Amino acid sequence: MILDCATGWCQGVRHCPSPNFNQRPAGEISLLVIHNISLPPGQFGTGKVQQFFQNCLQCHEHPFFEEIAELQVSAHFLIERDGAITQFVSCLDRAWHAGVSCFDGREGCNDFSIGIELEGTDDQPFSEAQYQALIGLCRVLQGAFPAITPGRVCGHSDIAPGRKTDPGPAFDWQRLRAASITC
Repeated sequence: MILDCATGWCQGVRHCPSPNFNQRPAGEISLLVIHNISLPPGQFGTGKVQQFFQNCLQCHEHPFFEEIAELQVSAHFLIERDGAITQFVSCLDRAWHAGVSCFDGREGCNDFSIGIELEGTDDQPFSEAQYQALIGLCRVLQGAFPAITPGRVCGHSDIAPGRKTDPGPAFDWQRLRAASITC
């Protein structure tokens, strides 16, 4: 996996462009935010996350989809249970993953962060393949964006406490940080 710094797209991963992004304001990319998602909730491998990030989710297929039908969200990356990585938004653009958020006194984390979604839930362990893919992706992103230091890799719950809980207690932060001197 290689990040093309001119385009912000990774080579060696699936591309599934989302319309849910806009231009970043001037400034550095200095934060990596880890999330979890599953659609329908608790179900994996459905392809619905991809549809959701592309505004193609069919509301009639599940009651929960009706609740989120009007949302326009995206992340830069999704790592599925088998470790497959999909990129939705160029790293150079602002994906809509963090919502109302604050890190180190700075609000609007979408402006300066990259969002990675792990297919999962707060309370189910993530797969070995996901951790391996995440570690590799972290290394690539931190190599391209050196302002993403180890202390600037966080969860959605860290930037939106009380509003968000992901990646949740099942996520092994110690494992991620032990796997690389940069993560």
